[in-house]
Amino acid sequence: FCAARRGGGLLKGCVSRPWLAAKRLGVQTSLPEGSIPIMTAGGWLQFIARRGDASRYPIAVGTAGRHCRGAAHIGDKIAWPFWQPTRNMVRREPQVYGPYAGGVQGGPDNPLGARALYLYRGSRDTLYRIHGTSQPWSIGMEGSSGCIRLFNSHIADLYARVPLGTRVYAH
Repeated sequence: FCAARRGGGLLKGCVSRPWLAAKRLGVQTSLPEGSIPIMTAGGWLQFIARRGDASRYPIAVGTAGRHCRGAAHIGDKIAWPFWQPTRNMVRREPQVYGPYAGGVQGGPDNPLGARALYLYRGSRDTLYRIHGTSQPWSIGMEGSSGCIRLFNSHIADLYARVPLGTRVYAH
């Protein structure tokens, strides 16, 4: 999963802990092919490629993300996305997020990492994202401001496999 490249260089966040590698596995599910179930409490996201076949990716989820429940769809996909902390993030932790209140351009040091999938309900942006990270050590832990965080190499793989409109089920 470390083959994804940007500008000739390796993406930050390649898997260095084998127990956190993405896995192909057999699954029995009633969810449709091409959907993404997220098990926030278990720390995993799956992509149901076809009936009985899925890819499982380890995730990091913050407090707000653990409360993300229900169905949504991917309403936008952005490579090397711009990031800006919400006003609530800046108000809650000004020492952490204040310096970034104006935002951070896309790139290897951006908190959203290499790719971002934007979750919508109907035409409304939920403000939740499935995204990469500039902090790969956080994967497998509770360490995000609420979104679903993956290794950059994993989000690059998922980003390439899912179209806009893909259904996402968080529980």
